Order: sequence, then C-alpha cells, then structure tokens
Amino acid sequence: MEADFLRLAGIVEESIVDGHGFRYTVFVQGCPHHCPGCHNPQTHAFSGGTMRSVDDIFSDFCKNPLLKGITFSGGEPFCQPEALAHLASLVHTTGKDVTVYTGYTWEELLAMQQPEVDRLLAQTDILIDGPFRAEEKDLTLRFRGSRNQRVIDLNRTRLAGTIVLDCE
Repeated sequence: MEADFLRLAGIVEESIVDGHGFRYTVFVQGCPHHCPGCHNPQTHAFSGGTMRSVDDIFSDFCKNPLLKGITFSGGEPFCQPEALAHLASLVHTTGKDVTVYTGYTWEELLAMQQPEVDRLLAQTDILIDGPFRAEEKDLTLRFRGSRNQRVIDLNRTRLAGTIVLDCE
C-alpha cells in the first residue's frame, strides 16, 4: 500500500535548523515547484531517491528520546501526503510535534480539496509555506529562506479560524 512507503531523498536524524528544538528531518523525493535557487534541487526528480517504509522511519525516530519532533521537507511533502500523514499520526502518539515545509501556500493547499492533503494538514502542527523566491532571500530569517514564506502555527490557526503566525 502506498501509505506504507515513502520515496526519500534522505534523512537527517538530528537537526536544529528545520524547526523548533531537536528534530528528525525527512527529505522526500519529488517536487513540482523547481524554485530558482532552491536549497535542495537534487530532490526535484520524482524518480530519484530510495523507498523506505513508514514503520521503519518511525522506529528509527523513536530511538532518540531527545527529539522534540519530526520535520517533513523536500522535495514537496504534499506530493506524498498519505504516507506522511500516516507517519505524522504515529509521531503524535509519542507526544512529539510535526513541522512541514511546502512550496504551496496554506490557501493553495486548502483549495486542493484533496482528502489526503487534508489529512496531512490535520496532522501538521507548524506549516512553513510558500515557494522559495531568490529575490526575497533573507539569511536572517528563522526556518525559512525568503520573506514571502510564512511559519504558521496550525494548531492556533485552526482554533482562531484565521492564520496565526508562529513568532517563537
């Protein structure tokens, strides 16, 4: 079943730059955006990378009790929403959080009206949205590369009914 496996570009088991706290970062393979100046152009091809089971990734994640959570980056995570939603739900059972990077905006993801995309969004605590734009590149920003990108606290956004930016 497709939700049981992910096509990966790689994994960083201990990251401090891909969201709040000590994180396990999953880089998915495949991206339709091809943003000029992309930090991970090797993740663009949908045929590249390697396949790995969600259960295997989760087992590896659970080995490190110091992790605050997991981050999905890419590539484009919303091109593999079923498997990532499954992994995110497993991570939430441990009390850890889920951060997702996407080249889509929050509004574009909602407009897709795809159940798989909605399931991944429902499992996302922090969403870093928007395409990388080289003309808005700013190395002083936390967790993002260009000024157009937002760090959205989706838990607070769902409660408020309007976008709430994460300002930590």
